[in-house]
Amino acid sequence: MPTDFSPLWISLKTALVATVLAVFLGITAARWVMGRRTRGMIDGIFTLPLVLPPTVVGFLLLLLLGNHGPVGQLLNRAGISIIFTWIAAVMAATVVAFPLMYKTVLAAFEQVDPTLLSAARTLGATEWRLFWLILMPLAGPGILAGTVLSFARALGEFGATLMVGGSIPGITKTVPIAIFFAAEAGNMGVALAWVLMMVAISLGSIAIIARGSGTGHNALTKRGFNWIFFGTATFSLPIRDSRWPQKSAVNLVSPELQVDLESVLSGFHLDVAFQVGQRPLGILGASGAGKSMTLRCIAGLETPIQGQLVLNGRILFDAEKGVNVRSCDRNIGIVFQNYALFPHLTVAQNIAFGIKPRHRRVTLVASWLNMLELSGLENRYPRQLSGGQQQRVALARALAMEPEILLLDEPLSALDTYLRSHLETLLRQVLSHYDGITLFITHKLEEAYRLCPHLLVLANGQIAATGPREEIFRHPPSVDVARVTECKNFSSARRMTDQSVEALDWGCQLQVMTSPPAETAHIGIRAHHILFPGLTHLEVQTPNTFPGWLATVSETQHRVTLYIKLHSPPSDVYDYHLQAEVYRDQWSLLQQRPLPWPVQLAPESVIVMTH
Repeated sequence: MPTDFSPLWISLKTALVATVLAVFLGITAARWVMGRRTRGMIDGIFTLPLVLPPTVVGFLLLLLLGNHGPVGQLLNRAGISIIFTWIAAVMAATVVAFPLMYKTVLAAFEQVDPTLLSAARTLGATEWRLFWLILMPLAGPGILAGTVLSFARALGEFGATLMVGGSIPGITKTVPIAIFFAAEAGNMGVALAWVLMMVAISLGSIAIIARGSGTGHNALTKRGFNWIFFGTATFSLPIRDSRWPQKSAVNLVSPELQVDLESVLSGFHLDVAFQVGQRPLGILGASGAGKSMTLRCIAGLETPIQGQLVLNGRILFDAEKGVNVRSCDRNIGIVFQNYALFPHLTVAQNIAFGIKPRHRRVTLVASWLNMLELSGLENRYPRQLSGGQQQRVALARALAMEPEILLLDEPLSALDTYLRSHLETLLRQVLSHYDGITLFITHKLEEAYRLCPHLLVLANGQIAATGPREEIFRHPPSVDVARVTECKNFSSARRMTDQSVEALDWGCQLQVMTSPPAETAHIGIRAHHILFPGLTHLEVQTPNTFPGWLATVSETQHRVTLYIKLHSPPSDVYDYHLQAEVYRDQWSLLQQRPLPWPVQLAPESVIVMTH
């Protein structure tokens, strides 16, 4: 056994101080580097001590801090000498421990869902608040792992410490150095004793930190966040008489959003200009049309290259004037497609996140919990909720901050049919009590049609159509718009007379209700508008009636889709012109009739499009 235990004390205090410094520097560096697109050189410099031999690191420190080094000369002028002191040993341990902390924390930061950070910003969180309330808690396991690795690395440092600190007993002689000299002198028992001490310390530190991340830590975290958000260790619902929260004092008589934006992201070009008032506006478009990008530009999560954004007379973005209000200062609420609930916060804490000032949080949280049928779930975490409950929490969180505009990014897309219908009804009720502006993004026409009196259709980053929902549905101006409105049958076409067009792909001439324009390019008809005379009490010789053969069929529990070829039998199941949808009772009748069937494309159902 060793008789002098000073190396143990020196190693412990050196490793502890070095770990504290490495944790601070590692977290700071990781946050600074996080999200940078060009960071190769910076990352390489920060990681270099991890791949260099410790003696090389020590030699570089000696060149830097020695009497002839640039830093050493400056310190000598002030009468300070670092080489062969305990401070030099701490610096050496910090340098070799820093890369482990930096890389581990950076990986933990980058594992945090970026949507959560975007959600925090739209809820009014500054970068400082976002860092402490969202990023640090979510990266906690990675930070703990980095701390353990850094401590173990600093505790076991030998080469760099020997180069800059030497082996001065009682000052810089650490346990690894003591092990080396004991083994060199043949004192294997002493060396083994030091080794066992190092193993015990390392295992003990790992056990202590692992214990700190257990269930007790979660309970402590819940109480801590309750203090932050509500000023109390526990949250409980107060008794309320009113179901709906009071109207916000910031609501305006005639809210208005003016959008004129141009943005480019990964080669995709967005160019939109529109205005919207208090009545909800539905934004439709296929995947990749620019719907979510438009919302992100409005919320300040993406920066356009040109244009202007004005909300209720307040300029949020103006490229010419150099105005770009931060996302946290725009007062815009968003319900994200994946809800973006903070997993480390309870339901009540999630809803309270964007509410200011703090004394209003308990009352408003209770109101929204009651209104959206979430009472009793206030102390649960998002992972303990169903999809429908998570959607309602996200909606409550966005509305509780009393935003001037509410952006809904496909909030119903991840729900099953029953929940979608139930929550759509609830959403309609909520919007009827909301005085601000609402933009509802979806790719499903039925949702937008039921919730929004006006629609805007995006295609390839540009506005393809905008207007009342009835007009968009009945008279889509282009194939792109018609597809978004769930029209399935299209043919290139040309104008024949004032009352007819030729469907080039279908090989027939069709009568239409209104005079087709000279620039007619396509026609379309919806699947449920295709009729089969005789089943619908129409005569066979009605206009636009042609013989049709069945190519194949696709059945669901209520409807049947028929794939029809006009004029001649199909050669295979893919040889068809039209998709028709009928109810199952009609399908039962059709099956009893011989082919070909009379197929009618009613003039009033034919959609004429110019592009």
